[in-house]
Amino acid sequence: MVRPCAVAGTFYPSNPKDLHAEIAQYLRAGRPLQRALGVVVPHAGIRYSGQVAGAVYASLDLHGEVGAAGECRFIILCPSHTGLGPAASIMVEGPWETPDGAVDIDHDLALRILAHSRFLRADALAHRFEHAIEVQLPFLQHLTSGFRFVPICLRERSYALCEDVAAAIAAAVASFTEGPVLIIASSDMSHDEPQTEASRLDHCAIERMLALDPRGLYDLVLQHGISMCGLIPTTTALLACASLGATRAELVHYMTSGDINGDYQHVVGYAGVIIQ
Repeated sequence: MVRPCAVAGTFYPSNPKDLHAEIAQYLRAGRPLQRALGVVVPHAGIRYSGQVAGAVYASLDLHGEVGAAGECRFIILCPSHTGLGPAASIMVEGPWETPDGAVDIDHDLALRILAHSRFLRADALAHRFEHAIEVQLPFLQHLTSGFRFVPICLRERSYALCEDVAAAIAAAVASFTEGPVLIIASSDMSHDEPQTEASRLDHCAIERMLALDPRGLYDLVLQHGISMCGLIPTTTALLACASLGATRAELVHYMTSGDINGDYQHVVGYAGVIIQ
């Protein structure tokens, strides 16, 4: 099954030349390249969140890892914005189309993750119209031509689900010897809040990420009603990275939609975090 573009022309340019130019401006170097176990990146239209996503991706030592250990793999976790499909959906085969060409799912790695989980179901419907993974692919294609990925969409707000999927990912990554694997959690932060309040709430959540405290993040967001859409993917990524030996996390960049469009009364927050 080929998964066609769902948001090309809306969330990002559908013309490859225009897409390359816009992605390139967000991937400007300026920080030392780092190896990472995981990252948290936003998924809005790239006009809004591209600076934050680009700052994270431009900081990653993907080429060094690929040169040392083979083709890179990405496990990309996202929330469900459509409500389609089961509570936890993983696509195990089929290319995803982008304006830059197709990107293949890593069938073997996807099956390894699926085999270790009680919650995940092999499913394509949840991914058909979902934008949160699709908008990551142009950045990755710009940085490295040799990669495959595993898309996972998590809809149910359950900590038990986070623990299960995280354990499945960690087990699969620990046994995977064909190349480096990066875990990507796709999430925006607060939605439709005034700038000051969004920043306050978001930095409370970011503090829990930087402390590598998935349970604290999960409880904080639910208790304070923080409208962080990717809570479950981010919690899952933190749990998986902890199992794989993560010792630190760093905030690379934070901004809001108000910094782009000037509307500071109704903003969406964007945070970029590297987990090592």
